Amino acid sequence: MTGRYIMLIFTSKIRKLPQKSFMGILYFAAGMFLFAAVDTMAKVLTESFHPLQVAWSRQLGLFMGIVVLLVIKGTVILQTDHFYLQVLRGCLAAASALMFIFAISVVPIADAVAVSFVAPFFVTILGALVLRESVGVRRWTAIAIGFIACLIIIRPGFSSFQPAVLLVVIAALAYAFRQIVSRILSSSDLTITTVAYTGLTASFLLSIPLPLVWRTPVGSNEFILIGALATLAALAEILVIKALELTQTVVLAPIHYTLLIWGTAYGWMVFGQFPDQWTWFGSAIIFATGIYVALREWSKKNQR
Repeated sequence: MTGRYIMLIFTSKIRKLPQKSFMGILYFAAGMFLFAAVDTMAKVLTESFHPLQVAWSRQLGLFMGIVVLLVIKGTVILQTDHFYLQVLRGCLAAASALMFIFAISVVPIADAVAVSFVAPFFVTILGALVLRESVGVRRWTAIAIGFIACLIIIRPGFSSFQPAVLLVVIAALAYAFRQIVSRILSSSDLTITTVAYTGLTASFLLSIPLPLVWRTPVGSNEFILIGALATLAALAEILVIKALELTQTVVLAPIHYTLLIWGTAYGWMVFGQFPDQWTWFGSAIIFATGIYVALREWSKKNQR
């Protein structure tokens, strides 16, 4: 299972996609680019602000967008038969965002992004345990290899080990639970409803302890950076949502790995941080196994 072989298979499948799927891929790629920029701005802000305030600021743009939608469309977008599941998804979104920002305040962005790619493996495991989805031996093997690659990046027990990187693993697990809840909700609730509940719930939860760590921004630079963080985070969310409306999730999954490219580029340009050879090695394995799992999922869905 070489990276080149996997990419050849993926490319051949991409060529068979309809035009709207290509637009979805472009939207998703743009969203990943913006998310990497948002992560970089978040790391910069953690040098002056508590990670909780940064996480809240990141959520602010989406919250304001939801408020606008409520004014335009009314409370109809909040109609759901699964209120508690919607709230749970919002709680998981708040937890994953907060843990990740706590992590990148200490850990290089590229390392954090690389470790976060274990999330799809968690999704597959939880899909089997919670949704009783069938997972074959080859996918279980790929997942096991992916987790070994994660350990290569983290390197527990070595002098280079940073405990804060474990927060990324927790964030990835919370994200995976969120995706499972999303699958359950997708059969009955509109996407806009799920996004609205997630944004409102996450913003509310992060606002509760916010006064304990709040620091009022000083100077135009801080206001501009926080404004850009909130705006770009909201725009990235919109692009990803639009992409998911146009293209199957399994098609978009490999594009998610462009985050590592942008995260590395931003980390090098802004902080002078560049991944070592072990991070690259582990990332390459996670990349290959992640795409393999996505392709297996794709083939499985096409056989139904």
